[in-house]
Amino acid sequence: MSTRTEPGPRERLLEAAQELTYRHGVGVGVDALLKGANAARRSLYEHFGGKDGLIAEVLRRSAAEDEAAYRQTMADAGDDPRERLLAVFDKLADVVTGPDFRGCRYLAADLALADPDHPGHAVTRSYRARVSRLLAAELVRLGHPRPDRAADQLLLLIDGALAAAATRPDTDPVASARELAVQILEAGTARPARG
Repeated sequence: MSTRTEPGPRERLLEAAQELTYRHGVGVGVDALLKGANAARRSLYEHFGGKDGLIAEVLRRSAAEDEAAYRQTMADAGDDPRERLLAVFDKLADVVTGPDFRGCRYLAADLALADPDHPGHAVTRSYRARVSRLLAAELVRLGHPRPDRAADQLLLLIDGALAAAATRPDTDPVASARELAVQILEAGTARPARG
């Protein structure tokens, strides 16, 4: 006989906040978060110190999941660094056409959190730095002469594609971003013509 354990208030708050802040933005009210989690206000303060702490933890949790998705996407693409990098854009094409797509969680949070000292900003900066390093490692394997710069350019394309897909769904920004990514990869690995 097995017993099923229901998630506690901390986990319920995280799950509800992860969904509600993505669907409605980080400005979603505390009452909506508590109702969605079926949790008491006391639990919010005991586990997270308040809404700001909950938002930061949701961003941290989402970042870990999304970073793992980047790694899995690249691993599924095989060993060729070029194909691994382009697979990221192919995966984005699937993501932005999903029924629940609402744009980039991290960009939306950074724009909505007016306080520059909000702990969420440190989480989003750290996440972007880790993704940039992940991309740069593939660019090093590719032999790109400026892997850090090219990784920043690829990350800019990713952010831009996610933003444009959310705000202009009738366009195909991921396809455009992928074309530009190919140019970045080719510019870095082009060999001078021998004459």
